[in-house]
Amino acid sequence: MTALLSVQDLVVDYGKIRALKGLGLEVAEGELVAVIGSNGAGKTTLMRTISSLLRPTSGSITFEGKDLVSVPAHEVVRRGIAHVPEGRRVFAQQSVRDNLLLGAFLPLRAGKKAQVEEDLERMYTTFPRLRERQDQLAGTLSGGEQQMLAIARALVSRPKLLLLDEPSMGLAPVIIDEVFRLIERLKASRATTILLVEQLAFRALEVADRAYVIEQGHIRTSGPAKEMLANPDVQRAYLGAVTAH
Repeated sequence: MTALLSVQDLVVDYGKIRALKGLGLEVAEGELVAVIGSNGAGKTTLMRTISSLLRPTSGSITFEGKDLVSVPAHEVVRRGIAHVPEGRRVFAQQSVRDNLLLGAFLPLRAGKKAQVEEDLERMYTTFPRLRERQDQLAGTLSGGEQQMLAIARALVSRPKLLLLDEPSMGLAPVIIDEVFRLIERLKASRATTILLVEQLAFRALEVADRAYVIEQGHIRTSGPAKEMLANPDVQRAYLGAVTAH
């Protein structure tokens, strides 16, 4: 299986703190790969480094066989990677529609106005509440609505790879269910490859094809998500389960 995204021997430092310690993972085209681990394990650092928001100390990141480490963040987007960051990060003083248009900046600049309008309509169909609130300031939306907007803003760029960092964070259980139903629909379409970082390990493993467990900047274990769900060590450490004797 040829990797769409390949991360090899990745080392990332925050000053004197080594956040990632030779981490490696791969994501094939059409896959949904989950990354789970405790707080501070290095999950968000990994996502930010793939997006070129952080520079690694050493190691390689390639996308479609081309180096990402040496390119700026805007070029990563141009190459087809969209990042939905931890905490959503919508443009609070811009309307919902304007947030979506900012996500579609590259196709708009290329003169693809009809494509962008089609994609906005698709987002409004997927997220009916965004249609209702398209003229509303994004900062006045609920947390769940902001998460939907952040995902829709990423999708209007038609990414080849979608990075989802903690999409359930701070949301009510009923909204978390809605977010994961959306992730399942995106997976089913196989149109967009997804790398999902998620604190709710059980939910992530339920929806993923494969998964990696990060522990203190290392990959502790990896494999098919169904096997991870049945792994006693993973259950005890991340799923709150105790296996029967």
